[in-house]
Amino acid sequence: MGANLSSIFVDPNALSLYGSLSPQSTTLKPTLGDLPEGCVASILAYLEPPEICKLARLNRAFRGASWADFVWESKLPVNYVRIIERVFGDDLPRKLSKREIFTRLCRANTFDGGTKKVWLDKIAGGVCLSICSKGLAITGIDDRRYWNHIPSEESRFHSIAYLQQIWWFEVDGQFEFPFPAGTYSLFFRLQLGRAAKKFGRRICNAEHVHGWDIKPVRFQLWTGDGQYASSQCFLTDPGKWNLYHVGDFVVDSTNLSMNLKFSMTQIDCTHTKGGLCLDSVVVYPCKFIERLKHF
Repeated sequence: MGANLSSIFVDPNALSLYGSLSPQSTTLKPTLGDLPEGCVASILAYLEPPEICKLARLNRAFRGASWADFVWESKLPVNYVRIIERVFGDDLPRKLSKREIFTRLCRANTFDGGTKKVWLDKIAGGVCLSICSKGLAITGIDDRRYWNHIPSEESRFHSIAYLQQIWWFEVDGQFEFPFPAGTYSLFFRLQLGRAAKKFGRRICNAEHVHGWDIKPVRFQLWTGDGQYASSQCFLTDPGKWNLYHVGDFVVDSTNLSMNLKFSMTQIDCTHTKGGLCLDSVVVYPCKFIERLKHF
């Protein structure tokens, strides 16, 4: 009985991942907490951000090392200072640590009057951008016989443009942004039919969907340095949000802002088209496109 009780009251300072629970153990063995923070930080720099945050809960040494600036600077885009200036201007505090900057950039940060959002991919750190329907030039948008801006919980911007019926369909957009070097894809996020909730369940009214199976929609993309891409397809799959690929573009230099122009048209005055929801335009790094499944 005495032996069993004595085994319970073991000195907690003697416990470690490498130590023994035996009361006869009199020699303290090194633990992970004995590692210098500089050593731990050098290891953390090779890990992805979610792994760093998990290990930060391990002990005091790992928690302190997880705040090292050089660990998080390696996760930030090379031109993160220019991105901060473009998105926040002077609104971001100047004395933030690199970890706090990374955390802030991983949020969906709204700028340009609420028409755009930009964020970092939390795992890979790639820059992603989205432009809402109100940030696009839409033919007939001011005439409520054709278009309406309606609230939607299914949009990052909580609002979408709904097309009732029109003959001449044309959507254009243009913006400039300091993307880090890399290859990017541009998409339109669209849905045929108008979604709503009934008795807590999502339903989609496709009654007014027409005209999209007669002639394909044409997508085009231009960049300020002369790149061009185009594609065309029929809009299908009513009731589901789809990303329609416009094209890819390459950013060679992080020192310059990339100017982009893009369009979506279906011009055929022999028939009308309608029942389309336009949410946004999305720009995503090509090597992380598989993450768009959860967009």
